[in-house]
Amino acid sequence: MGREMLLIGIGAGDPGWLTFEAAEAIRALDVVFVVLKESDKDDLVDFRRDLLRRHRDDAPVTVELVDPPRPWQSAPDYDAAVAQWREQRLTQWADAVQDSLGEGRTGGFLVWGDPGLYESTLAIVTDLAERIPDPPTVRVIPGISCVAALSARHRIPLNRQGHAVQISPARLLADGMPADVDDVVVMLDGRQTFASIDPTGLDIYWGAYLGTPQEILIAGALEEVRDEIAQVRAEAKASRGWMFDTYLLRRHTPAAR
Repeated sequence: MGREMLLIGIGAGDPGWLTFEAAEAIRALDVVFVVLKESDKDDLVDFRRDLLRRHRDDAPVTVELVDPPRPWQSAPDYDAAVAQWREQRLTQWADAVQDSLGEGRTGGFLVWGDPGLYESTLAIVTDLAERIPDPPTVRVIPGISCVAALSARHRIPLNRQGHAVQISPARLLADGMPADVDDVVVMLDGRQTFASIDPTGLDIYWGAYLGTPQEILIAGALEEVRDEIAQVRAEAKASRGWMFDTYLLRRHTPAAR
């Protein structure tokens, strides 16, 4: 019979963003693997529990995986630090799957946003399949990402006619916008890169806690709103204890190509 692993994209914060396919996948779970991160707060865990209650009459077996520390923000070698962390995660997850997911059973992860976009779960589960005997088959259910939510909430297209859009981690924009890119969606900006780069000719469309009752949206010329965003962001993070935000940087006028 084999066993199956479902990576279920649960959207960026609104329970209404769960797809029909994702709801069916939640109902099919025998075992749910819950990753507890250092920065996770009760409301993030409660959101997943609420989805399970909404879409099931009973509770699946729950296996908690406590994430190893994430050292790369201060590590001298970023790539090495990430590789070490992923190896630690992989070892823990492999052991948990072997111990908890029996023959003919279906396990799964409820993945924030979309499993295919700046989310390590898919890559680690793919490696896991090479680490253990009789690996589960893997099925990925897409979710509404924070990128799609940002576009919808600000009522703007991500790309402009005839132009590309780039999705980038903030650390790659430390020196400013790439010269050959006009529209960049920025993710993982714990250091508030938007506040330190040259704002000349740039607009920003920023969103935090997208899809939740605490959603915050700010847009405008970067030089005019960056201080406001930094202040609002700091206050919200201090109040809630965590921050999920993303933004689009856009040149006022696309450069001729």
